[in-house]
Amino acid sequence: MDDSVYVGNAGKDAALDRGWLLGHFKEPGDPRRSEAVEIKWGVHPRGERREQWVRGETRTALQVLISGRFRVELPGRSVVLAEQGDYVVWGRGVDHSWVAEEESVVLTVRWPSVPGYAVPQEDDGRTGRADVST
Repeated sequence: MDDSVYVGNAGKDAALDRGWLLGHFKEPGDPRRSEAVEIKWGVHPRGERREQWVRGETRTALQVLISGRFRVELPGRSVVLAEQGDYVVWGRGVDHSWVAEEESVVLTVRWPSVPGYAVPQEDDGRTGRADVST
């Protein structure tokens, strides 16, 4: 078996780490560990929102709607992802927040993968760290 290969299911694996499939936060030696990029399979119930805006963003991000209806809040505008495949890209320095207008599945890709941006929450006991949200 090759330890540099990982085969999984986004829906199942995402449930284990708050949606995150790949990034700097995976354990050393895990092929899903990356300093270059982060990937999240976000499953969001209707009405779920990111309560606190990400401020001072230093990464570029891409969000692609898989299903549902998802609104991304950016300074001075809202972008609604309403049809499968709709996406939005924003760069460094662009603050953001979001809300799931319907139950939604969103694929998020951010680069580079850098520590920080955690929404303050209680440790869930699994990872020893707080939420690392989009």
